[in-house]
Amino acid sequence: MSTTTSVSANAPIAHHTHHHDRPAGTPVLQVTGLKKAYGAIQAVGGVSFQVQPGEIFGVIGPNGSGKTTLFNSMLGQITPDEGKIQLNGEDVTQLGPLELNRRGVGRTFQTLQVFGKMTVRDNLIVAAQEHKGSMFSRMFAPGDSGLGDKADALIDQFRIRHVADKKAGELSYGQQKLVDIAMAFMSEPDLVLLDEPCAGVNPSLVGGISTLLKDLNRNPRFGKRSSFVVIEHNMDFVMDLCHRIMVMVEGKVMAIGTPDEIRGNKQVLDAYLGS
Repeated sequence: MSTTTSVSANAPIAHHTHHHDRPAGTPVLQVTGLKKAYGAIQAVGGVSFQVQPGEIFGVIGPNGSGKTTLFNSMLGQITPDEGKIQLNGEDVTQLGPLELNRRGVGRTFQTLQVFGKMTVRDNLIVAAQEHKGSMFSRMFAPGDSGLGDKADALIDQFRIRHVADKKAGELSYGQQKLVDIAMAFMSEPDLVLLDEPCAGVNPSLVGGISTLLKDLNRNPRFGKRSSFVVIEHNMDFVMDLCHRIMVMVEGKVMAIGTPDEIRGNKQVLDAYLGS
């Protein structure tokens, strides 16, 4: 896979404002003792794990296992009842989605977030402006402060150059999904949360999404590797993509391990892949 980029060496690349110098060995994400109940239902019952810099971490489990509640907590959309979420060693448990985004959390959603009436390129630029929190002033200000160069670099990496000037609403679902993922990377995130990246995507494109995410992880366009947390039902995709996988069942962690360890775990096979 080509790792060349069309950005010239002296192209302006926006500098990070949100990255903290984390002490060596600090996980990008540390979740400790997370609990969330809805009435009598314990959706998440004490989940702990950590994600290391540059790691692709998968979360799997049957429906109702608490994955979505966990994810929404990490996105700042739900405040947990108990426990702690740390980003680069800082407690972010109480922060909302926009503040988390400013601190380096990128995200994609099951429901696409693309602006259908805007071009693909403008979708990417707006994603970066939203991250800076001054979308309206920026949209009508002259120039795009180097964001166009950044958008073009991602457009090439995502291989969507041929649709870059089309309105996003005119693209196939799979192409819109790629735009949605690219938008998450415009803010140079430390951590990207991917919510079912394969959902609704034509099976023939799933391998391409996996290859792309591996490339983004290994060959970051902007000089640093993001860590990913991926929730996905497609087991082959998770096994192929992730460095480690956490299996959730009924709000608890059943196992965390490499794909081979998870494949060989009899308890997991019985509970989850139960013939």
